[in-house]
Amino acid sequence: MEKQTKSYTPKVFTPRASAGDNIFPTAGVGAGSTTTEREFWRWGSDNLFPASLSLLARRSTTHRRIINDKADYISGSGFSVGDNSPRTKAFVEVANSEGESLRQVLNQLAFDKALFGNAFVEVVTDSRHSFLALFHQDASRCRLAKDGRHVLLHHDWSHYTQAEAKSVALYPHFEEGDDHNLHSIIHYKDYEPMFSHYGVPAYIAGLGVSTIAYKTDKWNISRLDNSFQLSGVMMLDGGVESEEEAEKLVGDAQRKFAGNPGQVLFMVKDCDEGDCSRFIPITSSNEGDWRYLHEQATGDIVIAHSWFRSLSGLDYSGGFSSERILHEWEVALNTVIKGEQQELLEPIRALVGLVLGEEGSLLEIVNRPPSRSKPLYMKVWEARKADGLDYDPADPEQQLYVAQVTKYGLKNID
Repeated sequence: MEKQTKSYTPKVFTPRASAGDNIFPTAGVGAGSTTTEREFWRWGSDNLFPASLSLLARRSTTHRRIINDKADYISGSGFSVGDNSPRTKAFVEVANSEGESLRQVLNQLAFDKALFGNAFVEVVTDSRHSFLALFHQDASRCRLAKDGRHVLLHHDWSHYTQAEAKSVALYPHFEEGDDHNLHSIIHYKDYEPMFSHYGVPAYIAGLGVSTIAYKTDKWNISRLDNSFQLSGVMMLDGGVESEEEAEKLVGDAQRKFAGNPGQVLFMVKDCDEGDCSRFIPITSSNEGDWRYLHEQATGDIVIAHSWFRSLSGLDYSGGFSSERILHEWEVALNTVIKGEQQELLEPIRALVGLVLGEEGSLLEIVNRPPSRSKPLYMKVWEARKADGLDYDPADPEQQLYVAQVTKYGLKNID
C-alpha cells in the first residue's frame, strides 16, 4: 500500500519548542513522486528551456557578467536584525545543515532569478517549530506539478524517469517527508503576460543580441587561431597522373601549411610552361562592421537586463569614474535592487514570524555602495558609523569634517 503523506499549512502549526532544540535535517527528503510526465507543466516546448538559458549564459561574457553582478548586488553585504531576535540572528548565520549563511542562500536565489526568471528554495521545519532551514534548489531541476500544490525535482529532465523524481509541497502547503519533518518549496517568478506557470527572465528580448555577442567573440577566436592570416586559394603546380595523386598532394599541403582553422583552399594545376604556383588571398573589408555589431549587441544586452553599464565594468576604458558608478548604483538600488530584495525576503520574513516567533519585518538586507563616497560636510565619526565601523563622537580627530582629511582640505604652504 502506498504511503500516505500528511499535508500541512502554516496555520496548523503547533506551539513552538525551545530555541535550543535546533537540529538541522537534510534537503530533498520529501515524499516520493507518484506523478507521470503528463502531470507536470513543461518549461519550454521541449521542457529544457532552462538548459538553453544556462548554456547561453556560459557563452556570452557580458550577459554572464550582468547576471553575476545583479545577484551580488541583490544579495547585499549581509543582514540586520532586531536586538531581541537571537533565533533570527542564528538563522542568518547558519541557514541550513550544509553550513550556508542566509546571504549565501539568497545569492543563489538571486542568481537563478536573474538567469531563469524563476527561483526555488526548500523550507524545512517540524511541527514543534524547533528549527527553520532553507535549502536552495537549482531551478533547472524543478518543474511545477499540474495539481498546483507540488514541485517535482529531477536531476536530468532530458532523461526523466518517474522513479527518480521527488515531489515536495508548494508553499504555503507543507508535507511530512520520510525524515518526519515538514517540507515546502517557495517558487519565485517574474511576471509575464500569457505565462501562468513559469516566469520569464527580464532579458528575454535580448536573447538574440546575447547570441550575436557570443558569435562575434567566436569569430575573433577563429581569427586568433588562424594567426590573423588571410584566407585564400593556394594554387599548386604539380604534374600528377591521377586524381588520387592530386588528392594526396593537396592533403599533404593542408596538413603542413593550412593551420588550425584550415581557411586555405588548395588546388592542383598542371602548367604547360613554368611554375604556376601562387597564393590568391581572399580579402574582407567588413572588420569594422563586426566590431560595431559586437558593441551594439553589448549595449542592447545591458538594456534588455534593465541594468547599467558602469555597474558591469563596461565604461572603464575612458577612466574610472566613481561618481558615475555611485550615481548609477543609486538608481539601480531604487529601481531594481530593492524591489528584488523585497520579493525574495517577503516569504522568509513570514517564516521567521511563524516558525521562529520573532519579528520578521526587522530582517533587512544591508546595501553598501561599490565605491565609497561621503559628503564633504559629514564628520569623520558620522562617516565611520555609516560604514559600520567603530566610531567615537567624543574623539577630537573624528570631529573633523571629511573635507579636512581629504585632498579638498589641503592648503598651499608658503
